[in-house]
Amino acid sequence: MHALSQARLQIHFCVLLWGFTAILGKLITLPALPLVWWRMLLVAIALLALPKVWRGLRAMGWRLRLAYAGIGALVSLHWLTFYAAIKLSNASVGATCIALGPVFLSLIEPWIARRRFDPRELLIGAAVVPGVLLVVGGVPAGMRAGIAMGALSALLVALFGAFNKRLVEHGDPLTVTFLELGTGTILLTALAPLLPHAGAAFVLPGAHDALLLLALSFGCTLLPFALALVALRHLSAFGTQMVTNLEPVYAIVLAMLLLGEQRQLDLRFYLGVVVILAAVFAHPLLHRPRAATPAEWSGTPEGRQITD
Repeated sequence: MHALSQARLQIHFCVLLWGFTAILGKLITLPALPLVWWRMLLVAIALLALPKVWRGLRAMGWRLRLAYAGIGALVSLHWLTFYAAIKLSNASVGATCIALGPVFLSLIEPWIARRRFDPRELLIGAAVVPGVLLVVGGVPAGMRAGIAMGALSALLVALFGAFNKRLVEHGDPLTVTFLELGTGTILLTALAPLLPHAGAAFVLPGAHDALLLLALSFGCTLLPFALALVALRHLSAFGTQMVTNLEPVYAIVLAMLLLGEQRQLDLRFYLGVVVILAAVFAHPLLHRPRAATPAEWSGTPEGRQITD
């Protein structure tokens, strides 16, 4: 299979797994801060047991380690705001707000990845805005704070996606995952006293939450996180984020089946999701003419300047 086609399949599989994160985040009774802390800590501990991760760390210079650590800080803040959005609204709304990511990425990625600005990306990214506005109008007023938190989460996902794209070639995916999630755990531990919370910042989860946290950490975090880093070597951060916009579809369907959230949302919400989906499917169609030369689809430095 062609490397690009395989990368796209990997991303779609990752997005399917990520579709469960919003559902699990709603089912887990822990607040957003301890939920994210446990999620990152469990993955980091598991990766520490792998000799391949230790070999990757020894082979990596300090500057690169610090760069991945900075990305890990963005990852932790993205997840913190994402689950805060879910707790303040519901799983469907929290996941849908991530569709704003391409709007931010269309402006951020060319600067960070040092490639030419493509106005088509801004156009397609902006196309999701009417959909998000419909989503906002289709939720109860009490959920608007969750939408604002979700928009901040989308900005953070755009930032760490663009930085990951720039550095993805320089480290083993499992080693990078350990550095980013391990650093994120340390950051949340340091920030805990400064963030609002009731009672202890980090509590020991009960049996119900522990089982769900294990599913969230390994099935919806470790596996897709590492696979996405591999796929990102052949895809642009923008193209990856456009596929990631399918996550709300999976999350909404699962929320309807498992949580009955369709009773909380009206027709405008679902019309907004349709608009977002239209932008997702328009992206590969509008970018198809750029696949003209082998260098553009290769993993060489020349090819990486022109993304999918």
